[in-house]
Amino acid sequence: MSIVIKTAEQTDKMRLAGNVVAKTFEYLQPHIKPGITTLKLNNLAEAFILKMGAVPSFKGYHGYPGAICTSVNDEVVHGIPSERILLDGDILSIDIGAYLNGYHGDAAKTYPVGKISTENQKLINVCRESFYEGLKFAKEGFHLHDIGEAIQKHVEANGFSVVRDFVGHGIGANMHEAPQIPNYRPKNRGPKLSRGMTLAIEPMINAGTYDVYIVSDDGWTVKTADGENSSHYEHTVLITNAEPEILTK
Repeated sequence: MSIVIKTAEQTDKMRLAGNVVAKTFEYLQPHIKPGITTLKLNNLAEAFILKMGAVPSFKGYHGYPGAICTSVNDEVVHGIPSERILLDGDILSIDIGAYLNGYHGDAAKTYPVGKISTENQKLINVCRESFYEGLKFAKEGFHLHDIGEAIQKHVEANGFSVVRDFVGHGIGANMHEAPQIPNYRPKNRGPKLSRGMTLAIEPMINAGTYDVYIVSDDGWTVKTADGENSSHYEHTVLITNAEPEILTK
């Protein structure tokens, strides 16, 4: 699969889809507190996305049942919204995709639920920081591995690990496009970055080992192998001839 370089008209459409994602996060944030279920958050997000004239990118994608992904504590990604009640001290990763005018926006954030431990807050902070470390290299002339290497260095310097089994991706008219974007330094340099590329850069980091597994009961939820907590942070990014532009901010 070749990398799709977007035209100015296509990136305008992606900005609109990205704006829906950003506004959905803003809308959800006050509701993320002890006592709410992940299904309630899902339903709020879905109604809001539809009200904005878009549709949830994830619903029905390869049979995924939710409008958003809600991953709690040791769940890394792809947690299915349910009647699970969020508790004080939990951490919650929310992944949101919106499809509008033929294009997708995709972002993820990890939130504290009530009062969380210092270690959990550090995990959330380092994950977010690692995204911005990688973003420094999301410029014309650098290679894809420069992004992954910067993320990995920051995460490991802070005592955490980078998930290997799941990576970022290109995005546009399709939810997942070339290239794959590892959050670690791969063996090869990967493609050279050029303006018009749109990338979903998404560090997933664990407090313990980077090993993960998919829960057999639902075939979707990814959990850490050792039961330690995980954090996820993602934005859709446009490569320009200058600084990168975050389309989901």
